[in-house]
Amino acid sequence: MSSLPRRAKIQVQTAVSKDEFACFSELSSASEEDDKEDNAWEPQKKVSRSRKQPAPKKTRPKRVPRVKKNTPLISDGSGVVDVKEELNSSVAIADVDLEKEKYKLDTVQTLKTAKTKRKNSAQRTKKLKIEEEMSKASNLEGGTNSTEIPSTSTMWEGACKKEESEDDFTFGQSPLKKIKTEMCPQGQPVKFPASANNIKEEVEMNWDIVQVLSERTNIELWVCANIIRLFNDDNTIPFIIRYRKELINNLDADSLREVRQTLEELRAVAKKVHSTIQKIKKEGKMSECLLKALLNCKTLEELEHVSAPYKTGSKGTKAQRAKQLGLERAAWTLLEKPGELNLLSYIRPDVKGLSALQDIETGVQHILADMIAKDKDTLDFIRKLCQNRYICIQSSLAKVSSKKVNEKDVDKFQLYQNFSCNIRNIQHHQILAINRGENLKILTVKVNISDGVKNEFCRWCIQNRWRPRGFARPELMKILHNSLDDSFKRLIYPLLCREFRAKLTSDAEKESVMMFGRNLRQLLLTSPVPGRTLMGVDPGYKHGCKLAIISPTSQILHTDVVYLHCGQGFREAEKIKRLLLNFNCSTVVIGNGTACRETEAYFADLIMKNYFAPLDVVYCITSEAGASIYSVSPEANKEMPGLDPNLRSAVSIARRVQDPLAELVKIEPKHIGVGMYQHDVSQTLLKATLDSVVEECVSFVGVDINICSEVLLRHIAGLNANRAKNIIEWREKNGPFINREQLKKVKGLGPKSFQQCAGFIRINQDYIRTFCSQQTESSSQIQAVAVKSSAGEVTSEKQGKKKSKTTVDIVLKPNPLDQTCIHPESYDIAMRFLSFIGGTLYEIGKPEMQQKINSSLGKEGIEKTAERLQTTAHTLQVIIDGLSQPESFDFRTEFDKPDFKRSIVCLEDLQVGTVLTGKVENATLFGIFVDIGVGKSGLIPIRNVTEAKLSKTKKRRSLGLGPGERVEVRVLNIDIPRSRITLDLIRVL
Repeated sequence: MSSLPRRAKIQVQTAVSKDEFACFSELSSASEEDDKEDNAWEPQKKVSRSRKQPAPKKTRPKRVPRVKKNTPLISDGSGVVDVKEELNSSVAIADVDLEKEKYKLDTVQTLKTAKTKRKNSAQRTKKLKIEEEMSKASNLEGGTNSTEIPSTSTMWEGACKKEESEDDFTFGQSPLKKIKTEMCPQGQPVKFPASANNIKEEVEMNWDIVQVLSERTNIELWVCANIIRLFNDDNTIPFIIRYRKELINNLDADSLREVRQTLEELRAVAKKVHSTIQKIKKEGKMSECLLKALLNCKTLEELEHVSAPYKTGSKGTKAQRAKQLGLERAAWTLLEKPGELNLLSYIRPDVKGLSALQDIETGVQHILADMIAKDKDTLDFIRKLCQNRYICIQSSLAKVSSKKVNEKDVDKFQLYQNFSCNIRNIQHHQILAINRGENLKILTVKVNISDGVKNEFCRWCIQNRWRPRGFARPELMKILHNSLDDSFKRLIYPLLCREFRAKLTSDAEKESVMMFGRNLRQLLLTSPVPGRTLMGVDPGYKHGCKLAIISPTSQILHTDVVYLHCGQGFREAEKIKRLLLNFNCSTVVIGNGTACRETEAYFADLIMKNYFAPLDVVYCITSEAGASIYSVSPEANKEMPGLDPNLRSAVSIARRVQDPLAELVKIEPKHIGVGMYQHDVSQTLLKATLDSVVEECVSFVGVDINICSEVLLRHIAGLNANRAKNIIEWREKNGPFINREQLKKVKGLGPKSFQQCAGFIRINQDYIRTFCSQQTESSSQIQAVAVKSSAGEVTSEKQGKKKSKTTVDIVLKPNPLDQTCIHPESYDIAMRFLSFIGGTLYEIGKPEMQQKINSSLGKEGIEKTAERLQTTAHTLQVIIDGLSQPESFDFRTEFDKPDFKRSIVCLEDLQVGTVLTGKVENATLFGIFVDIGVGKSGLIPIRNVTEAKLSKTKKRRSLGLGPGERVEVRVLNIDIPRSRITLDLIRVL
């Protein structure tokens, strides 16, 4: 401890003080003395500065034993680990839990700190054992020099995470953002503590995870550190995006998902390295050089390259076989003391591989080639050299293609049968197409590295890295030259090809998944069509068209089957007209599957003849992707028991227009069909991203807890299938939720789950007022059983500990803020803001509230108002949005509605130059597919989608165009035999 600088000493004492933030203020007061240290902060370096004298121990003599008392016993080396843990515990940029404790009494906080440490002792012991194990492994490199390796474990979480008591975990007691406002007005720290970015991981590597994450994602270091801590604390993306925006520097959800994915990849590499180290150690093959090489690996490709010779069951590389013959010393002598090397002395006539001089030269060559290919500096040089040179990827038609390959499949890859492109310029969709052709045995793919790269590489090696230390005879220099050629051709070139292909494929898959996610988001956020009775039509030929009429509340009113394409169209028209008139339905929704074009023409003809008078009937086409899969699923059987699966599809088609989000969440996202090469990408990555997008959309739209379905509820941030089921069961047993606080009564919904989901759950105040008035009437009639009513059932768990009357007064009091997007943790700030502007809770969503907000902000502005309220501008903006939005506000109404039509256009009617309006069906990396109402989607090539043509005034959900948007296009080319239409984008409507 004596070698630690003064600042580190103060941070260690912070963990045992009665008031953590008293020490924090002491830390701030000491910052004037340490300005030079803070201004020169670098995240990767952890070298202690000896010029700072350690603080004297007599300052806090009585609190030192408490650290030993509350920390678990550990074996040798624990002192270093414990110091690391305490160094990382005093973090000022992302510790939301510490902020909650600032406003509590000192004595209460001391008790809770001790209680928390006892609860987390087992978890900390486990992590410390992993730390100790890795420190032992690092001792092979040089003993006690482990402090030079950046710290990458998650001890911050175990040291700082405070757990609320189970009896009360309300978030409405204190303003959470006060400390962030004081320390970091814009969310970005002005000064870092010495260990601010030292995020410790379970497995230590020779690289800092924050630094590498920042380099790969091109995001600031402080933001990456915050994101890691937020994810370590089990925060969800919707919660972070809405309520922790200042900590992530206003990143959007897609960027946050990309960071999380990269973080998971890095952790997967570290975990794989750890398991590889343990495996090689168990076999007794570990060396200092190998351990260092393994701990330097940042990708799975590097790890595979380093660990390949040590795999179980491998017969060994050429270099290993040569080493077994004792030629390794000869290889080192050639480099270190070439004048002393005599290869003839290694000849053993009776030993295979040593019987002739040529065999010995070959063995030495293989050892040198292996050393060159495994050297980090050499690989770094060749990688950097390739970045500045022309490297191309080539594809050609396979000479011996499989007999099972269809000629039609071969024609699909016509563009890539003689294809060549610079790897820096190749498009993502081209990589995915080439990979698919290679997997189908139709294409042969190779990466071409020019001879100039090889020549320059060999010249650098001879003159610099692998130059012998002394005069080497010509025959020895020939061995060295052959080793370089062999190393490049047999080992380095294949490694570079694998790395290039893996990087290109990984980037293409990520972009494809991100494109799928953007399309899915726009599809889910399509504006609903509420208040209409709809007829859903699932088209078909032989088995007829399935009909389903649903009410404005999505209830099934009638189902039927009509045969429109079997010569009975006129007779069936009477049935359809009678159904539309009986249920006063004037909107028809047609699925875009088989027989869609004929069914659309049938309805368009009847509408043009005014057959359905007096009804003014319109129709629209919607995607039925995934409807048939959902119709036979257990969820559909539970929701519509006894109904034929074919009729369920018609119901699903109608509901997709009435409320797209509520219906599409029932279908597995990858079956919705708005992606590109979705079957060729990583299915794990695809599922994780799409599930995250669904969670984001459902959370941001919000759900009414008292009427929403279980399927919709399970996609709210912080909830899952079991918690959603428990909420529905609680609602059925105890009646509707009166306020958000009652969610704490639900089984399995702990403090963290409540924090994540509370802001996205709405409670309709009109519904609750009606319910409460009914409860009041019943209680006035029967006073003796007032406590045993549905309200009493809510508080039955607390009876015996508290008075029922007091509990009823607390639990059953509606809160108008529960209908807004304001989080319960900010209710105190919201009430202070209402007092500041002179508003009341009953004015929420009314014009008077908007006028008062505008008047108040017009005088001071949002920044000064936030400072006055001791919060951040981001939090205040959420509060303002929640107070000013109407009660039934749905931001999806700002987006495009379905395109309702009364007539039809044929492909043959189109002419070059015709201007049409259409709806975007799908967006890909090479173009936008637009439905222009002719039965075949047209393609706008990506080169025709320029920024100037995109809408500036309209609120955009993501960059570029996406499903559901209405556009005006011009026909550029019509290829009737191939049914292809090329369009030019004029503008976005």
